[in-house]
Amino acid sequence: MRRVFIANRGEIALRAVRACRLLGLQSVAVHSTADANSPHVWAADHAVCIGPPPSDASYLCAAALINAAVLLQCDAIYPGYGFLSENSEFAAQCRSAGLTFIGPSEEVIASMGDKAAARRMAAAHGLPVAPGSERSFTDAAEAAAVAHQVGFPLLLKASGGGGGRGIRIVEEANRFAPLFEQASAEAGAAFGQPEIYLERFFPEVHHIEVQVFGDSRGNYVHLWERDCSVQRRHQKLLEEAPSPVLDEATRSAITDAALALARALHYENAGTVEFIYDPSTGKFFFIEMNTRIQVEHPVTEMLTGTDLVCEQIRVAAREPLSFRQVPPHSGCAIEMRINAEDADCGFRPSPGTLERWRPPKGRNIRIDTHAYEGYVVPPYYDSMLAKLIVSGADRSAAIATARTALSCFSVAGVATTIPFHQRMLQRPEFARGEVHTSWVDQQQQPMAA
Repeated sequence: MRRVFIANRGEIALRAVRACRLLGLQSVAVHSTADANSPHVWAADHAVCIGPPPSDASYLCAAALINAAVLLQCDAIYPGYGFLSENSEFAAQCRSAGLTFIGPSEEVIASMGDKAAARRMAAAHGLPVAPGSERSFTDAAEAAAVAHQVGFPLLLKASGGGGGRGIRIVEEANRFAPLFEQASAEAGAAFGQPEIYLERFFPEVHHIEVQVFGDSRGNYVHLWERDCSVQRRHQKLLEEAPSPVLDEATRSAITDAALALARALHYENAGTVEFIYDPSTGKFFFIEMNTRIQVEHPVTEMLTGTDLVCEQIRVAAREPLSFRQVPPHSGCAIEMRINAEDADCGFRPSPGTLERWRPPKGRNIRIDTHAYEGYVVPPYYDSMLAKLIVSGADRSAAIATARTALSCFSVAGVATTIPFHQRMLQRPEFARGEVHTSWVDQQQQPMAA
């Protein structure tokens, strides 16, 4: 592997450029016309414009991306997260073009990308699975017949993709059809896959995910869990590791289950096995597997001292994992997504120009960002400006560092989620680890006050 084509944008694209540099590889950045002034374009060894601002005319154009990578004599494609990162056809097309896809095989992406099929696979290997449909649907009437078997309330979830898109909660049967059409249309626009599957909705659970990694030599490891329960409309806002609600027996059971699935799949590269956990019963259920790096992977990096993006590239180059099972975790890490959104107005997107951008610095503080003073936040893409990651010897210390870092984070020109995070970290429910996946939506007015 000599030259890597980075098929993404924003902070993950910039992170990939830096990883290539650390590994002595050349990087090629791709960008839409809206991202011409994004730092990953400047930082890469080469850059190419792929199209106009809309994603379906640029970052989702698989053929254009592959043609550009081949013309620029790249050896591999790094997909990051979002866009085409979990598109099995794109992975197959990369390999057919002689390009190494930096991720798992297209067969594994396909088997886990169909979330109904993923549930069947997980159940076959002994993982507890939440009630849901056995397959995915594009027809609302056909899906409605199965909805009554699953039971209400239920979740409509995009079969391919993630990031909170293509998801709707259906409280009762008479709302099923219009919400199904909304979820399917959103999934089709975001991922090019309109298929929807059904899953029973549990309103007050924790979202627990386990970072797994496998290589071509048959080595498999997990890097412990992350708690991603601070969500708004299924979009994660804050993640931490370890989870404050798991006891050691449950932690062992849930990480063992994730690792068992990785082994059963002969999984290569980075992946995340996701569960819901009910503290009132102590039970957990598999919900899906993301066959890519996650936005919140820096939490795990801070906790374990690893570089997961570099590891992705090494493993794709057929090198063995550079680490074996990491030792028991110590300390705590927290990530806060700094989005260009106004939490006081229902998290309304706030595109515009960053008139001031002064992130905090200091011990145990990390910033992953592509933003800078004068940067124009485009309205076409995800609104995330940065990830603020902190660590501490324990959870109390990490929370204290997070509060300090947020107080020093100075931004002007656009609204951000910094005030939301400041309020969240002051809430006694957060301190007690009681914030579940529906909590922010339930508390929307108090949290925005």
